[in-house]
Amino acid sequence: MQFQSAGYIFAFNFSAAMGGIYLLLGGNIGNRAMYLSMATEKISLLIGKIKASSSIWETEPWGFKHDTPFLNQLLVTDTRLEPAGVLVALRAIEKKLGRIRRGGEVAARTIDIDILFYNDRIISHKNLVIPHPELHKRRFALEPLVEVNPGLVHPVFNKTVSELLAECNDSCQVRKLQPGEPEII
Repeated sequence: MQFQSAGYIFAFNFSAAMGGIYLLLGGNIGNRAMYLSMATEKISLLIGKIKASSSIWETEPWGFKHDTPFLNQLLVTDTRLEPAGVLVALRAIEKKLGRIRRGGEVAARTIDIDILFYNDRIISHKNLVIPHPELHKRRFALEPLVEVNPGLVHPVFNKTVSELLAECNDSCQVRKLQPGEPEII
């Protein structure tokens, strides 16, 4: 079955079992909290029901220098989309929210949405690698994962995300925003 939304065509495979995916949202341009909220709403509409979410984390840019830190949040959602369909939907959401891609360059952005895990599947294609290939090196991804599901096992390394966080050498600053703490725009 297919449907079209905002000029994009999405295909569903209803014979596939419900999938659980872990998505990491982040951005450091504009109203960061608003972009996280808008992306969450669009993910819920286009990909599937949000089952869990982490706190919002403020994180130092990883891999490049910028004055504005990122806000990051982890979402766990159900979907009937295959991984490639999830990627297409996520790229459409990013584009709708003003994300500009500059090849492989890491840069400031309104929103970035990464697929960290899709159940325990291992996928290695040119445009899609799951689990995320840099996940174990990034404290800003591991901290919210551990908050939501500390016993989640990485299917490649056969270690929990808690173990990966304990072994992570990333020194970038990552801090959980407290409830009611204003997110600086």
